[in-house]
Amino acid sequence: MSHLKPNSHLKDEVTPEKLYISRRKFIAGVSAVAAASFLTACARQNKGQTSTTSNPTAFCDGATASVATDELGNNLTSCNDVTNYNNYYEFSFNKEDVASLASNFKTSPWMVMVGGLVNKPGTFSIDQLIKKYKPEEHIYRMRCVETWSMVIPWSGFALARLLNDVQPKPEAKYVKFQTLLNTSQMPGETNSSFPWPYVEGLRLDEAMNNLTILATGLYGKPLPPQDGAPIRLVVPWKYGFKGIKAIITIDLVADMPSTFWPAISSSEYGFYANVNPNVPHPRWSQAYEQRFGDGVIPTLMFNGYDKVASLYDGMDLTKYY
Repeated sequence: MSHLKPNSHLKDEVTPEKLYISRRKFIAGVSAVAAASFLTACARQNKGQTSTTSNPTAFCDGATASVATDELGNNLTSCNDVTNYNNYYEFSFNKEDVASLASNFKTSPWMVMVGGLVNKPGTFSIDQLIKKYKPEEHIYRMRCVETWSMVIPWSGFALARLLNDVQPKPEAKYVKFQTLLNTSQMPGETNSSFPWPYVEGLRLDEAMNNLTILATGLYGKPLPPQDGAPIRLVVPWKYGFKGIKAIITIDLVADMPSTFWPAISSSEYGFYANVNPNVPHPRWSQAYEQRFGDGVIPTLMFNGYDKVASLYDGMDLTKYY
């Protein structure tokens, strides 16, 4: 997820050395135009601080995953990178500040209200959700619209299980998610240039797909605040900004909800936001991505999750960026 325009606060960001080295190899192998587009995106990257306590390395001590690669053979991104590099504007525009600003974020008690066009609305604590749905490990690729990517071992459960239990009404066509609005805990929400709180949405059939999960952990531990604790959405075939964090409400609705980034700049961000290497963002080519730990690689349609293609039969995927 990126901001709308180049910002002065980004000018002093430093590109990590390993990304710089990989990028030099990339430039040597592609056209100058494509390279310039990719560099514009990657120049925004910076490294942050990992911190769920006063010890910035505490979270990754003892972090585990059951496998070392995803189903395509891609290496898992290191725990340190996953928890050091955070786009989370509710805390800061600056990725290097998010973990420290979020370190004291209060995630318990936490309730999630599920309602709207359902027969059995309910309010659930995180403990209730974990006990009932028993999160399992899901190894998913995550592709940011800014052109960087990771492979992350989430712990989570299929959103469809929760939605089935609340029994959507026939007129429900979309699912609307909202994050916490609390400026005392989330200082970025004091910025009046943005339409807080953060809202995201899915079509109901997308939400019911078994790849769509509500994540409550990563690397075998509960989610750290900088990665969306205590519960966030993960939709692996869509660009990362669809993965709303710190969810407090889930509502089933009849009409397509207005979501955060399209509401700000509909020419740059669409509701569907499916990963599509053939449709460039107005500022960045999406044909390649900078994979943490593995350098520059081609981007796959639907981020490699081809089985979701049938959800979009007959749709113009260039129109529905």
